[in-house]
Amino acid sequence: MISITGTRGHATLRVHDLRHIHATMLLKAGVHPRVVQERLGQSSIATTLNIYSHTVPGLQKATAEHLDALLPKRGEQEKNVGKQPQVSYRGGRI
Repeated sequence: MISITGTRGHATLRVHDLRHIHATMLLKAGVHPRVVQERLGQSSIATTLNIYSHTVPGLQKATAEHLDALLPKRGEQEKNVGKQPQVSYRGGRI
């Protein structure tokens, strides 16, 4: 155990507490949950997400903002009306 002196006296941290702090800090820093799962040695990403998903409340909003940035804006979409999308595959363009 580690003893930390703060403004309210003594607080005791167990190694397990440090494990939770470690995982929480990584997730809040934007580290992919799969990486956190591997660092913690958990067998399933579901376990990691069940325990720690509440620590990153803005995750849904951030995901929506990333998706919004990927989608074409209204003006861009109108420029491409009637044009065939360029689709490619390993052998070349279709």
